[in-house]
Amino acid sequence: MANQKLTPLQELEAQRRAAAEAKANRVPRTFSDEEKAARKERVAKAKDALARSVGLKGEHVAGARTALKKYLQNLNDPHQPDDARFELLVEAPFKSPPKKRGNSRGF
Repeated sequence: MANQKLTPLQELEAQRRAAAEAKANRVPRTFSDEEKAARKERVAKAKDALARSVGLKGEHVAGARTALKKYLQNLNDPHQPDDARFELLVEAPFKSPPKKRGNSRGF
């Protein structure tokens, strides 16, 4: 019976049961007080950067604001940026990118 191929309906039911069992056996994550404080500080910095960048203009501002919003939406994601990347993320709306240099040599 184990070698028999399952129908698509049986496969879906098996996946549903496995997901329900995994959810029931999940252990909740606990965060230390310093992790909570660091997270609150990052959220405050990101919200402040969004608030200050409202009136800014430039091609880079929209993308930087979108990245900040995505960071705030995905706070529970286990893959958070390190401190250096986070600082770049917060400062991105306020720093204009370097100008592109053309191939012409001015002859």
